[in-house]
This record gives sequence, structure tokens and C-alpha cells, in this order.
Amino acid sequence: MTEATPQAIPRTEPLVGIIMGSQSDWATMSLAAEILEQLDVAHEVKIISAHRTPDRLYDYASSAVSRKLKIIIAGAGGAAHLPGMAASMTRVPVLGVPIQSRALNGVDSLLSIAQMPGGVPVGTMAIGDAGAKNAALLAAAILANEDDALAARLDAWRAAQSAAVADQPE
Repeated sequence: MTEATPQAIPRTEPLVGIIMGSQSDWATMSLAAEILEQLDVAHEVKIISAHRTPDRLYDYASSAVSRKLKIIIAGAGGAAHLPGMAASMTRVPVLGVPIQSRALNGVDSLLSIAQMPGGVPVGTMAIGDAGAKNAALLAAAILANEDDALAARLDAWRAAQSAAVADQPE
């Protein structure tokens, strides 16, 4: 007897919000969106700058709960205030992705996101592409705790990743 594969209930409203400080951050943050698409996780993508569009940030973060977002992935470079400011305005968990910067190669972004004051948590990922990918995978893993169909898709994704690693070099 084979076990039926859990089927996803179609959801058009986003579960995950992906936000970034500028258009140039999309090169990195698109990797998070790609993984969420592969896993069929409903998400939205917005450009929101903590410094240049503070009203947009306030509206987005303060409405996250009422819009039923479950996780926000926020990518930012340099001073990297976006993840922390978003986290200060919502109880929705925020995963920060430090964007690799030209000045300090992303270390500035990493420290800005990781060094949040006690009471305003932001889960901080690796700098750059790996961080964006891992933020999406962590978001999916968190959501999979309450979604059997997503859990099955995530397990299959991880199994395929493992199977793609050769036993020996060619």
C-alpha cells in the first residue's frame, strides 16, 4: 500500500513577504523567490527602503499580521536597517539577508542585521546568495511544520539536492 502524496491547498494570498532596500538587491533576493516558487510557497516581492521610503515600510510591516503573512525575508545592504525596522513593527518573524556591499563586502550588512538590540529579534542569514537561498529554505521549513504538503515538497527538494552530489569526482 502506498501512501498518498499530500496535496497543496491553493493559496493566492502570500505567506511570505520578500522585501529589499533597492532594485539592485533583486539580483540576490530573486534567489529566495526562485526557491519559494520551486516549493510552491505563495509569496510577494516589494522594494521598500528603510531610509528612502519609511512610510512604505511602516505600512507594509504594520499590516503584515492582518494580511496573514507568516514570515518576512528582508534583504538589505550597507547600513542594512530594513530587517530590524520591519521586525520592530510586527510580530511576524523576520529573516534578514545581508546583501554583499562594495565597501565592506557585506560584512557591514551582516553586522547591521545580526547586532539587533535585545527585544527586536531578526534571524540573520549568510551574506549574499547563500543567505537568500537559505532564508527561503528556512521560511519553507517553518511553514512546513503546519503544512504536510509543503513538508513533502521540501523533503523531496532536499532529497534531490542530496542525490545531485556525486560519490566521486569525475
